[in-house]
Amino acid sequence: MNRVLFTAPKSGSGKTLISCGIMRAFINRGKKVSAFKCGPDYIDPMFHRIIGAKSGNLDTFFCDENTARYLLSEGSECSDITLIEGVMGYYDGLGGISVEASSYDVARVTKTPVILIVDCKGTSVSALAQIKGFVEYRAESYIKGVILNKISSTLYSEIKQLIENEIGIIVLGYVPEIKEISLESRHLGLVMPQEIDGIKENMNTLADIISQTVDLDEIMKLGETAENMKINSISIPSSTKRIRIGVAMDEAFCFYYQENLRLIEKMGGEIIYFSPLKDKKLPKGLNGIIFGGGYPELFAKELSANKSMLESVKNALNSKMPCVAECGGFMYLQNSIEDNDETIHPMVGFLNGTVFKTNKLTRFGYITLKTNVDTIFGETGTEMKGHEFHYWDSSENGNTCTALKPNRNRSWQCVYGDENIFAGFPHLYFYSNVKAVFKFIEKCGGYNEA
Repeated sequence: MNRVLFTAPKSGSGKTLISCGIMRAFINRGKKVSAFKCGPDYIDPMFHRIIGAKSGNLDTFFCDENTARYLLSEGSECSDITLIEGVMGYYDGLGGISVEASSYDVARVTKTPVILIVDCKGTSVSALAQIKGFVEYRAESYIKGVILNKISSTLYSEIKQLIENEIGIIVLGYVPEIKEISLESRHLGLVMPQEIDGIKENMNTLADIISQTVDLDEIMKLGETAENMKINSISIPSSTKRIRIGVAMDEAFCFYYQENLRLIEKMGGEIIYFSPLKDKKLPKGLNGIIFGGGYPELFAKELSANKSMLESVKNALNSKMPCVAECGGFMYLQNSIEDNDETIHPMVGFLNGTVFKTNKLTRFGYITLKTNVDTIFGETGTEMKGHEFHYWDSSENGNTCTALKPNRNRSWQCVYGDENIFAGFPHLYFYSNVKAVFKFIEKCGGYNEA
C-alpha cells in the first residue's frame, strides 16, 4: 500500500492547502488517489472528495490500532497512492498533554512515512532547528521528508542544501506564497468546500504550481517504502432483513464520518438520502433515520419554513421510528433554534428544548460516552466514543449519558435517549462500538412504517 502522511509543526502551516494541491496534482497525472484526515474533522475530507479523492478519517482515539489499520487498508483499495492529512501539530494529541491520537500516533500505528510541511515565512536557517527537533523528538519519528511552504525559489535552493547536508533528510520541494488561493474559516473550521467560488479551478491552479515546485515522483517513491501492516479481520454482523435508513444530507446537514455510513451498509442497511431543507416529507418506507451535524443555524429560516417536513419528522418520531441525531440534527429536533442574528425559528419540537447562540466554543473535544439507561444502542453501561465541537447550546441537553473527557477528569450529563432515539451534541464514531451500532440496526429492523 503506497502511502504518505503530511503533517506540520502546528495548525495554520498550510497542511490542508498543500495536501489538497498534491492530491489534485496526482489526479491530474491520472493517478487514483485515496485520502484520509487524521482526527475527528469531517470538513477536510469533504475538500478531499470535492477535488476527486475518496476520503475518510483515521483516528486512534476513536478506534483501536487494528481497526485503524483495517480502515486505512479498506479505504486505500484500488488506489495508486494514499495521502493522509495530519491534524494540528505533529505530536499534539489528547488533551494537549499526550501524543496519543496525534498525527504521529497515526503514523506509528500504520507505519506510514511522514512529510513535514514547514512554514518558512519570516524565517530561514532557524527552520533547520525546528525540523531537527521534530525528527529527533522520538527515536522513530517516521518523518522521512520535508516540504517548505511560503519560501522564495532563490532561498529554497540554499535552505534545501543546508537541510539535506546538516540533518540528512530529503527536501521534496517547496510552495511559494500564493495570496490569491486560500481556504477561509468559520466557527467549525474551514468554510464548506461548495461555498468557495471556483474551488476546483483554484485547486487545479495550485496543482499546476505544485507540479513544478514539488517532486511528485519522489513522493510516490517514498510512499512505496511504507512497511506492510499486520491487520486482523473485524467481525461485522449483518441483518437478514431489508432495512432502509434515511440520512439527512444537504447544506444544513452534511457532517458524517464516511466510515459510519459504510458500516451501516455492511450491516445490511440501505441508505436513503433526503433533504430537510428541500424535500416536503421523509422518504416512504423508512425503518430508521439519522440526522448528522452541520450548520442548521445558518439555514434556520429555511428549515423552519418547511412545515411539511417538520411535521413529517415529528410524526415519524412519535410513531417510534428509531432515530440517531447528532449535534445539528439534535438542534433540529428541538422546539427552536436561535440564528446568527438572534432570531428564533421554530423547529420539529419533538425534544423540549431551545437552542441558543453562546459566542464561544462549548464542551469541545474527544469524549467517551457511557449510557445511564437502556438506549437504542443497547443496555445501560454501553460505551461509545465521540467528539463535540459547537458554538450553540441547548436549554435541555439530556441526561441519558455521562460524557468523560480523556486526560482531564471532567465529565457531564448529556444526550436525550431511550430505546427509540439517541439525540445529543456528540458526534459518534460507530467503529468505537460495532456491537452497539448493530443494536440500532436491529431496532430499525423491528420498525415498520404505518
